[in-house]
Amino acid sequence: MIIPHEVGVPGLKKVLILLLFLPPASLILLSCGGYSSPSGGGSGIKYRAFISNNVSAGTGLAGVYIVDAANDVRGSISPISAGTTPGMMVLTPNRTQTLVFSPGIDPLFPENQFTIISNAGEAAAGQVPLPGSTESFVVSPDSSAAYVAVPTAKVTGQSPGIVEAISLGSGAATGQVDVPSAHYLSIDNSGNRILAFSDNSDSVAVITPSNIVTGNAVTSVGGFDRPVAAFFSSDDGTAYVLNCGAECGGQQSSIQQLDLTHNTLIGTAVPVCTVDNTLKTQCAGSVFLVSGSTMYIAGTPYSAGGGPSLLCSTGTTTTQATYCGQLTIFDLSKMSVTNSTPIVITDGYHNRIALGANGQLFIGAHTCTEIVPPVPPPTGAEVRGCLSIYNTQSVPVGNIQPGVVTIPPATGDVTGIQPIATRDVVYVVQGHNVQGGTLYVYDTKTDAVDAVEEQKLSNLIGDFVDIKTIDF
Repeated sequence: MIIPHEVGVPGLKKVLILLLFLPPASLILLSCGGYSSPSGGGSGIKYRAFISNNVSAGTGLAGVYIVDAANDVRGSISPISAGTTPGMMVLTPNRTQTLVFSPGIDPLFPENQFTIISNAGEAAAGQVPLPGSTESFVVSPDSSAAYVAVPTAKVTGQSPGIVEAISLGSGAATGQVDVPSAHYLSIDNSGNRILAFSDNSDSVAVITPSNIVTGNAVTSVGGFDRPVAAFFSSDDGTAYVLNCGAECGGQQSSIQQLDLTHNTLIGTAVPVCTVDNTLKTQCAGSVFLVSGSTMYIAGTPYSAGGGPSLLCSTGTTTTQATYCGQLTIFDLSKMSVTNSTPIVITDGYHNRIALGANGQLFIGAHTCTEIVPPVPPPTGAEVRGCLSIYNTQSVPVGNIQPGVVTIPPATGDVTGIQPIATRDVVYVVQGHNVQGGTLYVYDTKTDAVDAVEEQKLSNLIGDFVDIKTIDF
């Protein structure tokens, strides 16, 4: 399951992990690698990053580790217990709590535990069992409640799928609404509307949070094309819904406006498309980031009813991969695509995106085309994984030209991206499906791993999944 080392990149850690199935009690009692909590139970770190590790091996425990994000050093404290396989994390808007989902070893040993961590206490403050696995949960703007999409939750007399509400004060589930196959959630700025997106559906479920508590029905709005996410106007009157289109089994990726006052569509969908050098239209979008009025949209183009369609030879980078993904720049104020030709990135399903210092846009995917050379690697051998970095600036950053995509020589799925706000650094967790998820420290002035800073984390060993900064 885990390859013992990464090849082709100097300074990267070589990790061999033996997966052990430990009961929750064991996770609480064992120590981690000789580290012990200082008096009072706090790490004493001023600028913390939490990183989830989903395996236990030897003296190392599954849990949420604490990293000094100002100095790239692991904290001298045992990990926070958050289930047997902690993975995806969400920080509350007020930064007082971190929410962690632990799926367990599904389907053999499903756990589906939702843990609420007190950031001040650096300890679990509550656990809520979920009726199934989740890949999406959002938090109300006042940080009082979390809403979790559970697509496989059993519902009597109906198709599986719910959205469940959890009180972050009491640490208890407070209600649910039935949304068949609910997979992804987006919440508006005021917390008055939640949009739920279901697999293989061309409808959006519009939910009022109070309806989750009472169990009242939701409003379903059709006319979309495999929608997956939404961005909201500042007054919450309009949602800009991203249609995944062909990549998700539909027809064409696009942006569709939704009037949230009347729950009606505004105009027609605007395709998220460009034309490659064979005069073939390429449309794709599964994740986005908005900066000002600019929306950066990443996805892998597919032909409707078929497979991937954007040849990597469309771009300027030479690679052994046949098909690639694309980044599209969309102007929300004009509802139009800005770039006329594809910006070629890695393929795979893109679900991580963040803007770091110096205008460097980090884009992560899973199940991309991996290029792993033999061991020992030949001179100049290509190494390719699921991370792409795009220079959004109109001027060079160091040797990085404007509008250029860099694909670093590191393999594996990208499961966590976290820019460090006070530094020219971005933390990336990559390799979960290859050598065990590793935390990489990227310098945004070079778009490369900083070998010196990386070495400081050489004692951070595990199969890491997600990362969040807590204090800035």
